[in-house]
Amino acid sequence: MNYRIDNLQYCNWSREIFEINRAAGLDAVHVTVVYHEDYDEFLTRVKEWDELFKNNSDLIFLGKSHEDILKAQKENKTAIFFGFQNCSPIEDDIKLVEKVHQLGCRFMQLTYNNQSLLATGCYEKKDSGVTNFGREVIKEMNKVGIVIDMSHSAEQSTLDAIDLSEKPIAITHANPSFWHDAKRNKSNVVLKKLSESGGMLGLSLYAHHLKDSTNCTLDSFCEMVAKTVEVMGSKNVGIGSDLCLNQPDSVVEWMRNGTWAKAKNFGEGSKDKPGFPDQPEWFTDARGFKNIEQGLKKIGFNTEEVNNILGNNWYNFYKDIN
Repeated sequence: MNYRIDNLQYCNWSREIFEINRAAGLDAVHVTVVYHEDYDEFLTRVKEWDELFKNNSDLIFLGKSHEDILKAQKENKTAIFFGFQNCSPIEDDIKLVEKVHQLGCRFMQLTYNNQSLLATGCYEKKDSGVTNFGREVIKEMNKVGIVIDMSHSAEQSTLDAIDLSEKPIAITHANPSFWHDAKRNKSNVVLKKLSESGGMLGLSLYAHHLKDSTNCTLDSFCEMVAKTVEVMGSKNVGIGSDLCLNQPDSVVEWMRNGTWAKAKNFGEGSKDKPGFPDQPEWFTDARGFKNIEQGLKKIGFNTEEVNNILGNNWYNFYKDIN
């Protein structure tokens, strides 16, 4: 049995987008429910999702384990898995790790670009690695079944997390820096250690992570996939598109600045282009999975390898979450 899984989306959720994901054949989507929210604000996000589940029960439901991916495929629905792009909902209280897990959280980044209480973000000038609190939180995440996600973390912090975690970690949405040297993309050192530990890399389709940005070609992306597989092996690579469909530009400004800065931080954008970048024409939404499938076959991947990259690898990773 083959699966289609997009292991990171942060869209302005609506029935239209759920229908697009179904048209793309997605059996599971890991969705960002938190960027900078605290615990109480996270509870508000949960209530919002409860309404979405209620009003779109023919299309989506809350996923908590790999068995829900099986269920989704059988029922022609998409299992939604909650994730945090920051550790802010656990505040400075380790007991909240178990509570957010009970409410559905299955992925949590230790930091989003900046220094957090747990680790160093990729935008910091100095990377001091995982903190003492971070070490304890990693143990607790391993215990309850939340995946450590280091997508926005700095290099030493990422290497520390791989060493400290008793379970494989994930980088849910990033690309290799050998292809495009963005701050958020990852070195071969990280990629090799990630794969050797059984971890997963979700390749991103967000334009700022792509070589030539919006003008990135499908051939270029698929050639990058092939080179990444040479580094990591074919069983540790998947897709984490980082789609942000229908989000207003005010959202990306909030993502970059939170509540800690008055001066505007343009992140991977610029003063001239501060908003969300356009998607490449071959991946405007999740239906672009079909284009990637064709592109990977064109450059020499066999059917089994393509199915692994487009979902089966993530499915196998999910088996070990709980």
